[in-house]
Amino acid sequence: MLYTATIGADEPSRIGFIVSKAVGNAVARNLVKRRLREAGAVSLHEYGTGFAIVVRALPASATASWDELLADYNAALENTMRRLAGRLPAVTGKRPAGTPTDATTQEGTQRA
Repeated sequence: MLYTATIGADEPSRIGFIVSKAVGNAVARNLVKRRLREAGAVSLHEYGTGFAIVVRALPASATASWDELLADYNAALENTMRRLAGRLPAVTGKRPAGTPTDATTQEGTQRA
């Protein structure tokens, strides 16, 4: 599950992760967090400013491969950004002045 919200256009994007005990033991949770952190770092190159992203890892993410997890993360992020683009004039990392900062969207996936 991935949630996205707009923040100040000049503020750096932030990414947070929620990995509950339902995902698995500490080793499994930390592996999922490390993988999601890397996926988030890659996406910051495209969405460097103006967004707050929260990723909630579902239990299936513990058994997902890196490629599956990355593909699910990217698909969910693209879907939420597309939904935000429908609400905002332009979602490219910069928003026009006067655009509301409370626009949010979410997208669920099987893993990630």
